[in-house]
Amino acid sequence: MTSDPIWQRLVEELARRQRAGRKAEFWLRDDDAVDPTPALDRLLDLTGEFAVPATLAVIPARTDGKLVVRLDEAPHATVAVHGWAHRNHAPADQKRQELGAHRPREAVLDDLARGLSRVTGLHGARAVPMLVPPWNRIDAGVVSDLGSIGFAALSVYGPPKPAPLAVINSNVDIMDWRGSRGCHDHGLLVQAIIAQLQHAFDGGEPVGLLTHHLVHDESAWLFLERLFTVTAQTEACAWLPIRTFIDRAQRPRAGWDL
Repeated sequence: MTSDPIWQRLVEELARRQRAGRKAEFWLRDDDAVDPTPALDRLLDLTGEFAVPATLAVIPARTDGKLVVRLDEAPHATVAVHGWAHRNHAPADQKRQELGAHRPREAVLDDLARGLSRVTGLHGARAVPMLVPPWNRIDAGVVSDLGSIGFAALSVYGPPKPAPLAVINSNVDIMDWRGSRGCHDHGLLVQAIIAQLQHAFDGGEPVGLLTHHLVHDESAWLFLERLFTVTAQTEACAWLPIRTFIDRAQRPRAGWDL
């Protein structure tokens, strides 16, 4: 595979880290888990094969004990809170949001508190107190109250903004939502990963890979397998569990603007 010019660029970037005595850090977040499915099995089998910790953003209102039983066979998986029901409350002319300012803040926070309680009750120690807002959107006023209902971290998409709790964002989405709705071009994804690695080399965030197992096409699965293969072939790369980043994150004192 390293003879493939697309992937050779990533191999060379990782080699640069090895020469510098630095580790390239990655983590994986997969959204919209609810039930055991063949697609979820494929994700868990693939990440398990390469010892890649997987953070599953689970929709609390739509899941139950069946997922608990399946994840008992996947010790490398942790569970975060994906809103409450993944239901849009925004008007038709606005971007979809479940956690926006379209409802009273108290109602939104009640939903999130229920979600955290349900996920923790179902999954116990596997659950992490991290909120993953549906569609990666959340009202700033809601964020300011997340700590008061038990959340320790927030994960959306893109560069992190100051917040009163840890922010661990995904920054490389493998799906081409605005185009084919399948996997992005592999070359573009590798380029995005390299750019994030270079940013991280100077003190930026690790590579946060975002996946959606329920809608992956074969190109998406192939990309993941190739990425995991390349990163497994060097000591300069580490796939880390989300708890590592939550524990490490510093909580800013200032306000924020998502």
